[in-house]
Amino acid sequence: MGWFDRLKAGLAKTREALSRAVPWGGRPEEVLEELEMALLQADVGLEATEKILEEIRKSGKKDLKEAAKEAIALLLEPDERRAALRKLGFRPDARKRAVEPAGHVVMVVGVNGVGKTTTIAKLGQYYRNLGRSVLLCAADTFRAAGSDQLALWAERLGLPVIKGAEGADPAALAFDAAQARKARGIDLLFVDTAGRLHTKHNLMEELKKVKRAIAKAEEGEPKEVWLVLDAVTGQNGLEQAKKFHEAVGLTGVIVTKLDGTAKGGVLIPIVQTLQVPVKFIGVGEKPEDLQPFDALAYAEALLEG
Repeated sequence: MGWFDRLKAGLAKTREALSRAVPWGGRPEEVLEELEMALLQADVGLEATEKILEEIRKSGKKDLKEAAKEAIALLLEPDERRAALRKLGFRPDARKRAVEPAGHVVMVVGVNGVGKTTTIAKLGQYYRNLGRSVLLCAADTFRAAGSDQLALWAERLGLPVIKGAEGADPAALAFDAAQARKARGIDLLFVDTAGRLHTKHNLMEELKKVKRAIAKAEEGEPKEVWLVLDAVTGQNGLEQAKKFHEAVGLTGVIVTKLDGTAKGGVLIPIVQTLQVPVKFIGVGEKPEDLQPFDALAYAEALLEG
């Protein structure tokens, strides 16, 4: 099964809420009215839904499904220049190029249970397959066996890992890992962090400390801070993203478990509110089920019956 087919299968629950609820061949206003309700049920949110409907109306297209795809893809494009190109009819294909981190260190954050550690392992494999050297840092020392889980993945994938004992200072561990990456000349370092509720002030402060420690070890890093988000959380995911963005300044979002929810529309308000791109999406357990995010492919998988 190709990636688009896996994406389509993974988004089946969200697509059912969207596509099958809308009478695409009906009167335009009836179609838009039903589409509005379906988008809201898919956790697209009121503001983003209104923008999608506005773009569809402005397009003047008779094929409302095609206009809806283009409107959704446009709203999933936080880069103004790329959004302008989309409006002119250009269709950048994210699947044809690698997701290139801005620097050498990627700090990965998120709440408990979203699949951060597994996602980091999949990212390690993705970049190794591109010919990059990768180092993993198991700075999740808060959770029992948290660092052991990443170490096990690293062993399976043949990737080096830096880990500490349970209860060790995660900031000190991240500092050591950043220094090690530089000393060994490794291309990319992924720093796993302990899952934390976005509502816990002291835990968010600890996350800031980890980021400062990396910057001390290597000036200007981490240039990337990626949030792993469970699509099942729906609109609550947007609140999580806001809090993490305020604390550590997100540069990207990875959305997992899209195959287990009808709330896959939450990607749209996250991009619109934070102006931060979705880097990867996951629609299954296998390593190849985590792929670079492509806005138009996502929109097509949402609406194609």
